[in-house]
Amino acid sequence: MNRLMQTLTRSTVAIAVMTACVASALAADLKVGLSVSLSGPNSSLGVPYSKGMAAAQAYKGEINGRKVQLIVLDDGSDPTTAGRNARKLIEEEKVDVIMGTSGVPAAIAMAQVAKETKTPMIGLTPILLDAADNPWVMTVAQPTQLMIDAVVERMKRNNVKTVGYIGFSDAWGDLVYTAMMKAAPKAGITVVSNERYARADASVTGQVLKIVALKPDAVMTGGAGTPGALPFLALQERGYKGGVYGQHGLINPDFVRVVGAAGQGALMPTGPIIVAEQLPDNYPTKKIGLDFRAVFQKTNNAPTTDAFSAYSFDGWLVFADAAARAKGEPGTPEFRVALRDAIFSTKEVVGTHGVYTFKPGDISGVDERARVIVKLEDGKWKLAP
Repeated sequence: MNRLMQTLTRSTVAIAVMTACVASALAADLKVGLSVSLSGPNSSLGVPYSKGMAAAQAYKGEINGRKVQLIVLDDGSDPTTAGRNARKLIEEEKVDVIMGTSGVPAAIAMAQVAKETKTPMIGLTPILLDAADNPWVMTVAQPTQLMIDAVVERMKRNNVKTVGYIGFSDAWGDLVYTAMMKAAPKAGITVVSNERYARADASVTGQVLKIVALKPDAVMTGGAGTPGALPFLALQERGYKGGVYGQHGLINPDFVRVVGAAGQGALMPTGPIIVAEQLPDNYPTKKIGLDFRAVFQKTNNAPTTDAFSAYSFDGWLVFADAAARAKGEPGTPEFRVALRDAIFSTKEVVGTHGVYTFKPGDISGVDERARVIVKLEDGKWKLAP
């Protein structure tokens, strides 16, 4: 009987140890929370974000022996929902990092939750915030100023002296306009208008009539996704013959589909991924860009033709590099701190949009290697050196 009891005791202990090991292994899994706009006006950006993240998980789904779980929520293009999603991902799903989203206002809402809960956030869109006030947030999207500077340089080369502006009546429209007002005077260019419209508006005829009456040499647009096509369409309807410029918020196939011939010849900045095949062989992001194209095709059974899915991929690469260096147990406050610190010590991580080097106090980790100018020709983006 004693021998039987000893055997049972040893078996019980062994089972308990095995159970504890399994539970520990499960608890050790890394969790990424993604909130994006899978519905609503920003869905033309949000859907590519989610597909790019799926490709990233397929590309690198394990870090230091830990599997990475991805949890995706739809914010419906609503900033309030985005903030609520961020809180749910952090407090209920216990994610180690949050990523998102498809618009600047919604990203700002998520950033506030990241600060309150002391959770690292990798933004996928430009975010305007004080790094000293919120040391938990960084972004893989190019700073708006970096991209608009490139547009203004091209305008100057094209002898533009006056430019009209029309953009969203929200934080994104403000970002683009502010960047224009900073760069244009230095190039000898005068911004003659500041027209705005809401993302859900169906027409911008009134705003465009005001711009055309001013007879500017060119028009700069500050929209994104499919709503960003409205100024192009209205300018074509009014017979405007000047140059029309955009920015990286317009680089997606739904914009190209909606804008049609009205976008012919439009110039705008973007990350190099959008013309990866056209880049010189020695360009630092070309190889990973082509690798991304391949894994995206395999994962989603369709090619990638936008810039936004690649931001998700780059966000994952930055997270993966940092998670491999961060100490501690995933799912704990201590690990979140370690992960945040590791992200802000990222050095020369090569992504599809640029080469990332972060440091405390600087939420953006890219330089001039993260931008090229492209022209829309016959529905396709062409590198415009």
